[in-house]
Amino acid sequence: MDISDIVTTEYRTVDVDDTVSRLDGIFEDPAVRAVIAMDGEEYEGVVTQRQLATGHVVPDAKVRQYVWYVARVEPTSDVRSVAGRMVGSQSRVLPVFDDDELVGVVTAEDLLKEVTPFLHVLSVRDVATQDLATVEPTDSIGKALNVFRRDGISHLPVVSGTSLAGVVSLHDALNFAVRDMERSSGGEPGSFIDDASGGGKGATGGFGERSGDIDRMLDLPVENVMTDVPETTSGDASLDDAVAKMLERNISSLVVTDGGEPTGIVTWTDVLEVLTLTGEERLPVQIVNIDLLDDISRQGVTTMIEDVAAKYGQMRVLEANVYLHEHDETLRGVPLIMGRIRLFTDRGHFVGTGEGYGAAHALRLAANVLEREILQGKDYGRSKKHLEPDVRSKLYSWWLDSI
Repeated sequence: MDISDIVTTEYRTVDVDDTVSRLDGIFEDPAVRAVIAMDGEEYEGVVTQRQLATGHVVPDAKVRQYVWYVARVEPTSDVRSVAGRMVGSQSRVLPVFDDDELVGVVTAEDLLKEVTPFLHVLSVRDVATQDLATVEPTDSIGKALNVFRRDGISHLPVVSGTSLAGVVSLHDALNFAVRDMERSSGGEPGSFIDDASGGGKGATGGFGERSGDIDRMLDLPVENVMTDVPETTSGDASLDDAVAKMLERNISSLVVTDGGEPTGIVTWTDVLEVLTLTGEERLPVQIVNIDLLDDISRQGVTTMIEDVAAKYGQMRVLEANVYLHEHDETLRGVPLIMGRIRLFTDRGHFVGTGEGYGAAHALRLAANVLEREILQGKDYGRSKKHLEPDVRSKLYSWWLDSI
């Protein structure tokens, strides 16, 4: 099943030389999750709503400072690959290219609509995150923001005693604490996330005059910003029903409850991740120019990548791409090879590149760069549930049936 039927040409664009303040009006439309950034007629990347919400945004800055270089896909890309690249790129919108021409975008909503009829083989319990982080109504917004950052999540159930009282989202919390202050105060706010975590540096441009106001906003209770009628589902519910409910209500998560008590949460990202699974236990690795593997086997490449990923047990690799290119230079008859390893994981997108004589040497150097990038770029908090083989088998059956 490819994405050719769900590619859309209806998307919002912004020029990289426009100011970020122009994005405020665009993202006021709740249906807009990401904007395509253009440099004249040339595609540059995307700017996502979540990216702006969690970063230090200067209203008068140019859009180009916030451009995100997400994965590209083709109209013939299969659903599994696109789902993995959405999770790895942390974007609900991906550009679709035919050769070098931008022909449209594919959205998470359209992808989920396409596969919803096939998800009846799974239950909510099969994919929901059950290691649940929560806050209480009287907890501060600052505490909630620290949990969002620590665990890399965007929705928090609000629990009073053992009962579900509401849900607070990262976007709503930041809108309340920062965006409203920008509108009323003007100027440049400080790095809100850094300040909330206790380790940030003060910003310039008048932030000191409003630091007390921001502190008071952070001290306000979560009940000021939470949704007090949260959407819920049960663990026994069919996954297709749960996804249909999220799409109908235009929400991206459902709290899983049992007798009124929250036991987990299921999000769009959980569903996208599960779409990447195959019936095989080994990591799926795509290799371009595989004929250059003269001194290492395909299995050897897979093992090399798995060894890097295994050092970070809380990170799951959704897809691995290897690209090899042969240069004209040789040493004792062995060609100089450029090797690039690209990982799409549930914690982000990582790339490592190396050059060496022979594919094995080049890929070992690329793997070393990849490992350093993972170490430097990410803070791993909560782990995701690893599905049992029978669940993988059910989903793999769905994949075969859909074809």
